[in-house]
Amino acid sequence: MQGMTERLEAMLAQGTDNMLLRFSLGKAYAEQERHEQAQAHLRAALAFDPGYSVAWKWLGKACLGAGDVQGARAAWESGLQAAQARGDQQVVKEIQVFLKRLDKQAATRGEGS
Repeated sequence: MQGMTERLEAMLAQGTDNMLLRFSLGKAYAEQERHEQAQAHLRAALAFDPGYSVAWKWLGKACLGAGDVQGARAAWESGLQAAQARGDQQVVKEIQVFLKRLDKQAATRGEGS
């Protein structure tokens, strides 16, 4: 995985910059639990295409991994809207599960919702 991120970063350094490259970098960094880098690249991917629900899904994971529960919720809510707009039922289902987990965690901590 490390080699892949290095190759993708090299492409970016050479001037290639697009949604797929940024998404691939963000997802790879999230899988490596390098959440800050993941967030930066996923936000860049979403700047190219704010309707790309899978990028929102991974941004939520990266935010949660970095301890930003509110950021994760915001990303997943945006992703849910994007997935519903595009008819991407699989992503809708996944994000709904993530949001339910956040709600359960909030309830057990007494934060309500």
